[in-house]
Amino acid sequence: MATTAASSASEPEVEPQAGPEAEGEEDEAKPAGVQRKVLSGAVAAEAAEAKGPGWDLQREGASGSDGDEEDAMASSAESSAGEDEWEYDEEEEKNQLEIERLEEQLSINGYDYNCHVELIRLLRLEGELSRVRAARQKMSELFPLTEELWLEWLHDEISMAMDGLDREHVYELFERAVKDYICPNIWLEYGQYSVGGIGQKGGLEKVRSVFERALSSVGLHMTKGLAIWEAYREFESAIVEAARPIAAFLSPSDREQTFDSQLEKVHSLFRRQLAIPLYEMEATFAEYEEWSEEPMPESVLQSYQKALGQLEKYKPYEEALLQAEAPRLAEYQAYIDFEMKIGDPARIQLIFERALVENCLVPDLWIRYSQYLDRQLKVKDLVLSVHSRAVRNCPWTVALWSRYLLAMERHGLDHQTISATFENALSAGFIQATDYVEIWQVYLDYLRRRVDFRQDSSKELEELRSMFTRALEYLQQEVEERFSESGDPSCLIMQSWARVEARLCNNMQKARELWDSIMTRGNAKYANMWLEYYNLERAHGDTQHCRKALHRAVQCTSDYPEHVCEVLLTMERTEGTLEDWDLAIQKTETRLARVNEQRMKAAEKEAALVQQEEEKAEQRKKVRAEKKALKKKKKTRGADKRREDEDEENEWGEEEEEQPSKRRRTENSLASGEASAMKEETELSGKCLTIDVGPPSKQKEKAASLKRDMPKVAHDSSKDSVTVFVSNLPYSIEEPEVKLRPLFEVCGEVVQIRPIFSNRGDFRGYCYVEFGEEKSAQQALELDRKIVEGRPMFVSPCVDKSKNPDFKVFRYSTTLEKHKLFISGLPFSCTKEELEDICKAHGTVKDLRLVTNRAGKPKGLAYVEYENESQASQAVMKMDGMTIRENVIKVAISNPPQRKVPEKPEVRTAPGAPMLPRQMYGARGKGRTQLSLLPRALQRQGAAPQAENGPAPGPAVAPSVATEAPKMSNADFAKLLLRK
Repeated sequence: MATTAASSASEPEVEPQAGPEAEGEEDEAKPAGVQRKVLSGAVAAEAAEAKGPGWDLQREGASGSDGDEEDAMASSAESSAGEDEWEYDEEEEKNQLEIERLEEQLSINGYDYNCHVELIRLLRLEGELSRVRAARQKMSELFPLTEELWLEWLHDEISMAMDGLDREHVYELFERAVKDYICPNIWLEYGQYSVGGIGQKGGLEKVRSVFERALSSVGLHMTKGLAIWEAYREFESAIVEAARPIAAFLSPSDREQTFDSQLEKVHSLFRRQLAIPLYEMEATFAEYEEWSEEPMPESVLQSYQKALGQLEKYKPYEEALLQAEAPRLAEYQAYIDFEMKIGDPARIQLIFERALVENCLVPDLWIRYSQYLDRQLKVKDLVLSVHSRAVRNCPWTVALWSRYLLAMERHGLDHQTISATFENALSAGFIQATDYVEIWQVYLDYLRRRVDFRQDSSKELEELRSMFTRALEYLQQEVEERFSESGDPSCLIMQSWARVEARLCNNMQKARELWDSIMTRGNAKYANMWLEYYNLERAHGDTQHCRKALHRAVQCTSDYPEHVCEVLLTMERTEGTLEDWDLAIQKTETRLARVNEQRMKAAEKEAALVQQEEEKAEQRKKVRAEKKALKKKKKTRGADKRREDEDEENEWGEEEEEQPSKRRRTENSLASGEASAMKEETELSGKCLTIDVGPPSKQKEKAASLKRDMPKVAHDSSKDSVTVFVSNLPYSIEEPEVKLRPLFEVCGEVVQIRPIFSNRGDFRGYCYVEFGEEKSAQQALELDRKIVEGRPMFVSPCVDKSKNPDFKVFRYSTTLEKHKLFISGLPFSCTKEELEDICKAHGTVKDLRLVTNRAGKPKGLAYVEYENESQASQAVMKMDGMTIRENVIKVAISNPPQRKVPEKPEVRTAPGAPMLPRQMYGARGKGRTQLSLLPRALQRQGAAPQAENGPAPGPAVAPSVATEAPKMSNADFAKLLLRK
């Protein structure tokens, strides 16, 4: 890059042509390589300026060296270029391919913000001058640029500005930059750059104009406004110091016009600054006292003291902003409320602008700001500018577009501009189908207000009717294709059109056609739709059509037919003849009788379903009671057996039984098998290992002693408020109390930790932790999901579920949350920090949770909570289908399906039939592996018995476990086995 700049600097300069058109033609005529050299040379010049004048002398010395040195440098440059040629070409080709991909993606979706930023970065890296300008221009038309993007653009253009025309172009860029957001740094850069053009015609007035506008824009900024004041004051002070040496030689009149007036400008700046509450006011006051040769006026002291008092009132809000983290929406909202109470328009506007810099994607903030401007200030340029910026920041919010159209109409903008804004709104990409209905209604209302209905026909009326037609086609085609619905099920736009035709155009024939179309779109069953049509006919039609509409309504309405019948009878009682009355009575009675019959049938059906559900519930309750009794009986039987075994052991001591049971024999065989296997293993490895396998009686005694040694503490439910239940702990923890006590002592005094062990003395993975105070238990709940030896520890309140059966520990919402996203398809290696960095680009992330299993391993799912619905909707549009480490993720608004509790299998028992055993699926429910205890002959399809007469029935199906098989004797089973 530096070599290219040096070679370009040695070339003779070309005289610039006059006029911007000639300059544009010259830029277009330059090849891409020359443009790349220009941008590279600008970057090199920027680096030379940073290195100081010594660098310039070195460059001059290098250019003035003899030919031998130049040849040597050229040969060395050629050799180094030859070494890096392939690597550079490969990287440049890769960048070009990425640029083409980004441009193609932007041609499909021009509102992809990240694509614009990446394209500008690559084009700037490649030095494509014209293309990077075009890319920045296109992005700035669609989006307001951030402070960083504007400063980068401005620095590039400043480094390449060569003459007065280029300086004017930079001035235009500054003007556009300060309109996007209130950025003190951009204003400061603008003022400093304008100082560089002070030698041109009108340069001094330009500098002062820029600084005065900067003060009116950000001069009240309590933390960053000080830099603008100081820069402006230093500029005016430099003029004073430059004029001081010649001031003594001037006449009194000339001195008053030049030096004294300039001195007064500095005094005025000091006094204006000291009258505004700003940080570091004391230092400014001390500087003024030191600089001023005259005593401080009393008015200045009073203004200064008043500003100090105001500063103390504002300090709490400024300190809250300094301590909080971006975007600090809550702190800004409190600050705005405070400013609104005081009522200073300049400060209210400033605090809104400061809040929008960090919360530019919050539609509610834009709505509140624009509403204040519409109702209070009512300044045309300011109001329209804010509305324009609002729709550029949040184009998906239909309320902002609606307010923008109304503001443009309110301030008298031309019809062409308003129509162009409406077309931009249609292409903004709203989130819901109803948003398109709303924006069409706003625009159609505007067109209606333009029509002079005193004329039978006009250009505005024809445009209104054509737009009504276009709106219906747009909703039916474009919107319905995207959302699978038109967004206007009640046909609000057609109703509005019908009212315009009936009331304003006196065209009831067209209104009736529209209402016929409305009713054919599924609205004929609603009483309110018929009554709306009836009221229109009553106001602008005739009695015959009113009666016809009500007769149709009686036959078609299904939600509130009584109301329609009452309206028909009221009309006939007031205006109808006897024949009309009789016909109305007949139709209403017939219709109401049919409706009542349908309602009775529906009620009977519902009652039958309720009774059926009650019978099922009663049957399930009965089955549960029977299972509970059977379980209790088995427990009693098992306790008696254990008691007999213990008595028998105490009586016989360590002597073995003469006839050991089958289970004992199995245990002995397993123990002996393990011992022999271990012995063989040690012999093969050449090591000596002593294995002590005691007799089964000794092993049983050891387990019994271990069980007796474990302390048994009864759970005290009165201490549930100071106790937490800890679960999902690793079973491998040897001393749970020692391991867990340091973790929970952080929350407060730990009275007791009660780990739960099995009968064999193994830790079961959960325990109870009792604290001394209730607030310590509440604080311990925050340790939920903390990793303990590679597993997430679950901490929940200690609640007796027998007394509180409806208590649920699940703390996440299971309903629709419009501000929360559900992400699936994530790679298992994706970390929380990595995903949070991706999501932060689309809004403020309040919480992010990676879903894991009980072992703490990721499942490829995540929930992301944003600050509001608009940010979540924007993130869905930007992130859905994104690729993360070769995984294509899916992003949607969080709406978990309802948890369905599986019904327990019902056991149908006939009266007098023997009770079925309790374990239909085993003692612990249906296992993964279900072993059939029927002979294989019964499971074969070919084993079905042949019928005595006629063909055999269809292939036999293996009976399920839940159905009851026919009783068979041993002889029947023997016959089946012999048939194999």
